[in-house]
Amino acid sequence: MEFKDLEIFQLVADKGTITEAAKELSYVQSNITARIRKLEAEMNTPLFNRHRRGMSLTPEGKKLLTYSKKILLLKEEMKRVVQPNKEPSGKLEIGTIETVIHLPKILSSYIRKYKDVDLSVFTGVTKNLVTEVLNHKLDGAFITESDFDPDLMSHEVFQEELVLISDTRVSTLEELKEEPILCFSEGCGYRARLAEWYKDQNISPKKIMEFGTLETILRSVVMGLGIAFVPKSEVKQLEADGLIQFHQLPEQYSKIKTVFIRRADTYLTPTIEKFIETIEINKQKNSFL
Repeated sequence: MEFKDLEIFQLVADKGTITEAAKELSYVQSNITARIRKLEAEMNTPLFNRHRRGMSLTPEGKKLLTYSKKILLLKEEMKRVVQPNKEPSGKLEIGTIETVIHLPKILSSYIRKYKDVDLSVFTGVTKNLVTEVLNHKLDGAFITESDFDPDLMSHEVFQEELVLISDTRVSTLEELKEEPILCFSEGCGYRARLAEWYKDQNISPKKIMEFGTLETILRSVVMGLGIAFVPKSEVKQLEADGLIQFHQLPEQYSKIKTVFIRRADTYLTPTIEKFIETIEINKQKNSFL
């Protein structure tokens, strides 16, 4: 079995057709077909169901796909480990929740210093970002602190204070309990904290409205659509401009840390090592925590 056979197998599984896989690799279709048949002969079992719409994995094929991904990831890690230590370069894919206020400082410091790194940043909620890191789809991610999977390692970045915000109509905390909650999708750390507070008050939110961006949530609060639980640092100016008002919740709900996570079992390349080092330098310089 060759690594290339596994790479072709994974691509066909992803694309669902020999035609699409051949087009992406610039191979003739017969070459792809022969490689798949060779792999099936070595495994002594069909790996794909063939049908008019294309190809789909058999149960055995799904099992092989899991091991194939692990093998190819280990191959890439092996290549990195045996190479001599060098300056950061290549791709670095980082995930982040939307409200990491210090992220621009960290990214600009890193990019200015390491110009050979192709850095990409993806946004999401904490739960989804954890899954992406665990599945090797992201090199690391900024998330809100929670109970971590043992396969992850975390580095503290900064601490936030969360505040409940509403429009400027005079309201008590009791009255706000009846207002719709405006928040990110399930898996958001801020949403989870607010849910804890509601639970401890023995009440259930009347209505929850999910949004994709912080900007939309804040504009909706200003318009009186509902309330939101967000980092104070993100909304200070809105409060100073008289567009919203703050409502404090007890510290056990309002104090929260942002951390950077990565897989604990992967080789620490110079690219990711220097990224973590940049976080630490900025943390000390700007007193994030």
